[in-house]
Amino acid sequence: MDGIAGNQRLAAEQRARLLIDRQLADAGWAVQDRKAMNLFAGQGVAVREAVMAKGHGRADYLLYVDRKAVGVIEAKPEGTTLSGVEWQSARYAEGLPAEVRLKALTVDGRLPFVFEASGSETHFTNGFDPQPRARRIFAFPQPRTLARILRDADTDPEHPTWRAKVRQLPPLDTAPLRPAQITAIQGIERSLAQQRFDRSLVQMATGAGKTYTAVTESYRLLKHGGFARILFLVDRNNLADQTLAEFQNYRTPDDGRRFTELYNVDKLTGAGMLRSSNVVISTIQRVYRALSGQQITDQDDPGLDNFVPEAPVTVTYNRHLPPETFDLVIVDEAHRSIYGVWRGVLEYFDAHVAGLTATPGKQTFGFFRQNLVSEYTYPQSVADRVNVDFDLYRIKTQISEQGSRIDAGTVVPKVDRRTRVQRLEQLDEDLEYTSKQLDRAVTAKAQIRLVLETFRDKLFTEIFPGRTTVPKTLIFCKDDAHAEEVVTTVREVFGKGNDFATKITYSAKDPKGQLQAFRTSASLRIAVTVDMIATGTDVKPLECVFFLRDVRSASYFEQMKGRGARTIAPADFQAVTPDATEKTRFVIVDAIGVTEHDFVDPPLNREKGVSLKQLLDKAAALTLTEAETATLASRLAALQLQLTPAEQVELDQVAGTPVRDIVRGLVDAVDPDTQAKATVDAADRGAAVQELLDMAVKPLASNPELRQRILELRQAHDRIIDEVSVDTLVDAYGVVDTSRARSIVESWEAYLDEHRDEITAIQLLTEARERRISFTDIKELAERIGRPPRSWTPDLLWSAYQALDADHVRHSDRHTLTDLVSLIRFTVGEDERLVPYVERVRERYAAWLLQQQQAGATFSKTERWWLDRMVEVIAVSAGISPDDLDNAPFTERGGIDGAIRDLGPTAASLLYQLNTELTA
Repeated sequence: MDGIAGNQRLAAEQRARLLIDRQLADAGWAVQDRKAMNLFAGQGVAVREAVMAKGHGRADYLLYVDRKAVGVIEAKPEGTTLSGVEWQSARYAEGLPAEVRLKALTVDGRLPFVFEASGSETHFTNGFDPQPRARRIFAFPQPRTLARILRDADTDPEHPTWRAKVRQLPPLDTAPLRPAQITAIQGIERSLAQQRFDRSLVQMATGAGKTYTAVTESYRLLKHGGFARILFLVDRNNLADQTLAEFQNYRTPDDGRRFTELYNVDKLTGAGMLRSSNVVISTIQRVYRALSGQQITDQDDPGLDNFVPEAPVTVTYNRHLPPETFDLVIVDEAHRSIYGVWRGVLEYFDAHVAGLTATPGKQTFGFFRQNLVSEYTYPQSVADRVNVDFDLYRIKTQISEQGSRIDAGTVVPKVDRRTRVQRLEQLDEDLEYTSKQLDRAVTAKAQIRLVLETFRDKLFTEIFPGRTTVPKTLIFCKDDAHAEEVVTTVREVFGKGNDFATKITYSAKDPKGQLQAFRTSASLRIAVTVDMIATGTDVKPLECVFFLRDVRSASYFEQMKGRGARTIAPADFQAVTPDATEKTRFVIVDAIGVTEHDFVDPPLNREKGVSLKQLLDKAAALTLTEAETATLASRLAALQLQLTPAEQVELDQVAGTPVRDIVRGLVDAVDPDTQAKATVDAADRGAAVQELLDMAVKPLASNPELRQRILELRQAHDRIIDEVSVDTLVDAYGVVDTSRARSIVESWEAYLDEHRDEITAIQLLTEARERRISFTDIKELAERIGRPPRSWTPDLLWSAYQALDADHVRHSDRHTLTDLVSLIRFTVGEDERLVPYVERVRERYAAWLLQQQQAGATFSKTERWWLDRMVEVIAVSAGISPDDLDNAPFTERGGIDGAIRDLGPTAASLLYQLNTELTA
């Protein structure tokens, strides 16, 4: 009789052994009876019914690798619970007869590789692992796999496997990482070291750097963790190129080399190419195709990469892609059907699975055994300035809400879905269609045009008031035919050409090139897509996410929303959107009702009609509502994106803690999970939540100076554009307004007196006159007085004094920050005349040279070159240090070494004299 079906009459254990024989043979083992044993038959030999030492019985299979005994298999009938027979296989592993022990590799007196198998289930214990324990595997490992484990154990006996090595990983270099990335990496590595779960889930908000986190982790595990090969699963094939670029651009923290200089990173093109790869990037559909032995192309294929089978897939063994191929499987955007119908592909591999997602669902949590190692929400990412907050803008039309009706007898165009050939046809009966049929069964051109015209008309008045350039906008459509109609209408509505709006779908010509142009081109403003840019694709300048299609998946909606969330450097932003300043928000334009689903969380900025001052006043009085607390967090996060680094440092100093932490505290206080933990044992939930809000607001409520400084900075960065008022000329003439000048001078004098003990520059010039003021102190003072409501500059103050007392003020057409030194000295009575600081320094330099000459000291032409330029530095910086000599213009003559060479041993003395005499 052929096959297993013909052996039904055999004993259950014999049937199991037939299955095991076949599985061993498929994995490359030569299966032999004891009497026919030939250890030269292959690298791996499995000998049936091997006789063990006295009292240990017979092992069902004794495994040899490179002619040395390394493991045993205990075979049991199908359906046997294998964990109950581990004692039996362990006894065989320890019971080697003396003649076999001479040709055996053992760990603490026992064979290292122990298997229990029933033909339908296989358990494996690797004796080289710390605290060895059995785990279920899809199939027996190939002989070369066990040979590699043996070599690794011989090379590093203390840490022979990756499960041992991950316990000794070097400290993480946190410098290039965000806090959330650090937490995620540490969470994964802790899970790997503890080995309580074979899967780890990282929840990280869209835009927070999931891929960079995964690349960093991959490097650490390949370099230090004993991992040989990693599978990186992406959501769509076009994202594989983006992920590959992340690996190529990654600089290693130890020697700065690129990742791809050290390790091979490839997109999956077939099972045979894997041996030379350390990281393989693919969609799960392509991995399944490779397991099935089918060819894979490198081209985008939506039919393949978007395919979701109706029933869970069944995976069979592939010797070219065995289960032990990968040590780690990283699933980027782990929320898709991957844990349902595709689950068999993941469970085929004997690897730890790390999932990265912004929006895990119940099925995702279930797959990962609730092992959430790191959590980072979208509001938290806004608080940390990783992402920007968003606003909602809703457009409703009658057809989009209710559908419409076309009467019988009407001649209508019909378009063939496949060929797109259009024909005219008269309707035989009335056609009524609902909003759900819109743009699938029926295309209502008037509805598309009205929505887009409304967007155009409201764009610069309500959505982005004051702007003149159409923000980068991404429109999501229902299918390719809908996208075609929309992109045509966009161009017509805005009166623009092909370079203004384009369709970026898999069927479009050169979609990757179009996507890159959308990122960088100043002319391409609107992209229309279906799914291609829905997940994972970065377009950082994007400010408007426009929904012309419904989405019923919370996970998918979050991914689509996340396309607009990315922050971007102001210079890069302005390069593609010239009339913008900083990206502090994006807008979701909803023309279909997608944001009205229960799963859509509101933005942080919930109370748009309340000013920042009102919010801060309510914070001081501890009367903020939950919605107002969220709004305050959004406003402060947006302000932080506008601040210069120096302003950010100053604000943190006034706060006594990073303002980012204050914003994060506000966000956490309105987080439902945080509130749930805080109120679990509370008698009065409302009071407990209010206490949570009050404690989050405390850093602002208890610091009036911080609240005032926040308002000053906001005024300094905000500019209101009045497009309504019409101005008329009243008069035009020259006048010196002495009353305003007097007001400025008096306010300046009062400011110096009031802040005498607070600002270093004022302290040094009014009290500690023997000390020289630093340029940093001058700059700090200039920044403070330059903010509203004062908005003082050296030019303004100088002009005020000149208007009141021209006889004692020397005119200057150009002022520098160091003129603040002259202004303070004149104001406090230290100088009788107000003289520009540069001129004062030059006059003192001339006097010093004369004094040197009278004392018999002369300077050569070379020496004067150095002295003259030192004086120019002092004139604009209020002093000079030795470090300044290594900057221009001194570097053209050798920097500090050149100064010592040309000025000789008196170089330091001359530097000191100039600083002392010219700045006194």
